Amino acid sequence: VPQPRPTDRFADLLLAVLSGRRPVHSMLRHTAGRAYDELAWLAERGPLRCSHGTRPVVRDIGYYVAAPGALEVFARIGAGERVRAMAFRLEHGPDHRWRCTAVELDGPRLPAPHDD
Repeated sequence: VPQPRPTDRFADLLLAVLSGRRPVHSMLRHTAGRAYDELAWLAERGPLRCSHGTRPVVRDIGYYVAAPGALEVFARIGAGERVRAMAFRLEHGPDHRWRCTAVELDGPRLPAPHDD
């Protein structure tokens, strides 16, 4: 059985958190940098929770090689008739593991950190 591509695997993991099927902390070892905070902020708002019994699914996924070992990934998330956009960045670390380093959904974004 072939291994799923990291783009597909991470899209499924992120969707599971954003839909409330997995806890945010399950992504701790799969994230780096601000991605965990971004994901926690998004998940708190429950943007992809099941509505009217329709569970969201990844309908389409694509990616762009931004640099060696860095992928910019985009996915269409469908729940019934509704479609949302999700984007995330994956970086291949020196330990040969992929980690999510940024995540966004269409709609409100995590406020930028303040430099005091």
